Formats: sequence, C-alpha cells, structure tokens
Amino acid sequence: MTDLLDERFAPTRVFAHIKGRLTFTIEPPGHDLVLSDPVIDDEVMAGQPTALALAPGARAAAVLVGLVAYPREVRVLLTQRAAGLRVHAGQIAFPGGKIESYDDSPAAAALREAHEEVGLPPAHVEPLGYLDPYVTGTGFRVIPVVARVEPHFDLRLNPGEVEDAFETPFAFLMDAANHSLHSREFDGKLRQFYAMPYGERYIWGITAGILRNLFERLYS
Repeated sequence: MTDLLDERFAPTRVFAHIKGRLTFTIEPPGHDLVLSDPVIDDEVMAGQPTALALAPGARAAAVLVGLVAYPREVRVLLTQRAAGLRVHAGQIAFPGGKIESYDDSPAAAALREAHEEVGLPPAHVEPLGYLDPYVTGTGFRVIPVVARVEPHFDLRLNPGEVEDAFETPFAFLMDAANHSLHSREFDGKLRQFYAMPYGERYIWGITAGILRNLFERLYS
C-alpha cells in the first residue's frame, strides 16, 4: 500500500500537478453536450471511456471527483447510493447527476448535484478540470469534474439518493498496485472493469474507471 506521506501525494504537489495536467476542454472537441433524452447507441457499453462519449445520442451528466485538501494528505469524497434507487442501488459513486439546461457547465452541474445529494457547500469547492467522458449502459455521457475541496464542512445527506458518504485516501487510489482488472459478462458480452477495494468498500465499475483515468492522466 502506498505510504500516505509519499511526497508525490503531498497536497501542494498534488494540486499543482492537477492544474498542470487537466483543463476544462472536453475531448474530442467539436461536439456539443446533449441536454435532451435521446437513446444511446447500443454499441456504447457501460463504464468504458471512449471518444464516443461525446457522440450524439447520450444524455449529459456530470460527477464531482472531490479531492479534500487536508494539511497533510488528500482524500477523495465518495458516496454509497441509496438501496432503493432504480439503478446502481447500493454502489459506490461520486456525487453527480444529469446536466440540466439551466446549468452553465458540467462543473456547475456537478457542484449543484453534490450540494443536493450530500450538502457539500459550493463555496468549499474549486473545480480544476475535466477527465475523459464516460458512457454508461443506462444512456448517460458522464463528464467527471475534478475539484479541490476545502475541509471542515458539514454534510447533509439526501436519504432518497445517498445512504452514506465517506473519504478514501488519494494516495491509495492513485497506487496502481491497488487497481485490479476484472472481466464479467454483461448482456452476453464479456466486458472488463477496474475494482479498487478499500476496507469494507468495494469501489468498482464506472467509479473505479474514472479513478483509473485520473491516475493515467496524472501519473501514467
């Protein structure tokens, strides 16, 4: 396991590195976000980072990859989805949801959703850039918004959406030794996905895929 005191993961170095690597440009350019509800192309599968994530036909969504900047370490804010939700019930996720027509940007949508789901005050959040888009099997094109989060906030969970919120060390999640690649059959097709188990928390699927993309953008 990665040493939490590893200088690579000192907060000042982490955030300087992120600012040097990420931008607010969504790749590939040339496609506008879709704010309506068309049906996604059947060939775009769940949790796979792909250029098709910006093709027409997917609903736009954003999630907040919140990096909490404690004095000696960075931790990642994650949620456990409520058990009664129609899709992905009980799974580990980032705060987020659909980009509405009144949201100024994916970053604005991610901040709004994080405030609605867990009560994270927008004043504590500084967006730093976007990761690669993802497409889910439920038809959403997800833009991950990486952001610095100032600590010492009080969360208020929306019980209809979130069962729990917790933090995981950034250093653990950015250690490739903690990334395991699995295969499973989805709808008759074999698909690969990452998993990053941490204690009793099983981080996998699109959440682990986004974290893997963050690792690749920063340290690969």
